[in-house]
Amino acid sequence: MNRDERAPFDRALERARRSAYAPGEFVGQESFMRGSEILSLAAKAGIGPGVSVLDLCCGVAGPGRFITQELGCTYLGVDASRSAIDVARERGDGLACRFEVSRVPPVPDGPFDVVLLLETVLAFPDKEPLLREIFSALCGGGRFAFTLEEGQPLTEAERAAMPDSDTVWLIPLPDMLDCLDQVGLRVRWQDECTQCHQTMVDSLIEAFVADESAIAGQIGRRALDELLAAHRLWSDWLQEGRVRKFAFIAEKP
Repeated sequence: MNRDERAPFDRALERARRSAYAPGEFVGQESFMRGSEILSLAAKAGIGPGVSVLDLCCGVAGPGRFITQELGCTYLGVDASRSAIDVARERGDGLACRFEVSRVPPVPDGPFDVVLLLETVLAFPDKEPLLREIFSALCGGGRFAFTLEEGQPLTEAERAAMPDSDTVWLIPLPDMLDCLDQVGLRVRWQDECTQCHQTMVDSLIEAFVADESAIAGQIGRRALDELLAAHRLWSDWLQEGRVRKFAFIAEKP
């Protein structure tokens, strides 16, 4: 199945995802973040009534819709997948949400009070040009809230083993901090979330395997095998310290 066919893919995995997360922690996310983590990061970034939020690479926008509903901001989600945005629009009906189909970069013109980039920094081979556009899109005092997969770039063997490896571009933490500093973004908060995300990956693997017949019947065996292979690699890398996960808030002076 083409991964841009997000509606059937999302439907196929929803039951397993719901069972993988603790009660109240599944909010439609396509990532390893729990709902409480998403809400806490949003609150730390100052999201609330009257705050304008830009969510880059939002996918079906589970986190964005959750934040909008819980915190009352105004929200724009952008993603290159038309299928994902169709799902987001359908599920965001009645909320103060707008959605656009757009590749990133470019980043939509601001100014925005907060820019979100959750679980997707690794998809960009060159981080600095993206960070410069995010800086430009923020108002003075605006915040950039994001998660980061930190580690040395993949080896050729690791790249061969990882499905969709063209979207996996790790960066060492010192290099990422230097990129933020170079564009003028100042880190005001960071927290490591490696262990809880590794636990979440394992829970998702268990849930996908338990529901594999139904999932494979909807998206095909090959797509399921690739999904499981990727999750198992993330589990190994997080457990071994090959990759670490962090959440950040950086501010534009």
